[in-house]
Amino acid sequence: MNSLTRFGISMDKELLQSFDQLIETAGYQSRSEGIRDLIRNYLVQRQWEDAQSPVVGTITLVYDHHVADVEHQLTHLQHEHIGQICASTHVHLDERNCLEVIIVKGTSEMVHSLADHLLAHRGVKHGDVVCTTTGADLH
Repeated sequence: MNSLTRFGISMDKELLQSFDQLIETAGYQSRSEGIRDLIRNYLVQRQWEDAQSPVVGTITLVYDHHVADVEHQLTHLQHEHIGQICASTHVHLDERNCLEVIIVKGTSEMVHSLADHLLAHRGVKHGDVVCTTTGADLH
């Protein structure tokens, strides 16, 4: 950090007690660290709301590989976005189900569009997008 600014926060006593319990359980060394993380999380969330903002994230899929053509369709879609997909990991969960985690980088709009297309495929049982930031604008 280049500079440090101190400021005060007023809040309900019970809310502060709940926050103190939470940061202690999570292993934070101070309230300040917990509050800094909350602010960073909010800034990253807002960054993902801007369609043209550069972002990184993961798309996680659980799918039944016995469903006809599902693996081929998912692979084909990933090949169409080769410039935005950094890496993927495939795990066999059991005799039918697979987990795939795809690391992506691009605009928020592109990542959400790719995730929507992957999750909409027949055979995909569940999936989610985890959004984060390139870190360039966070301090």
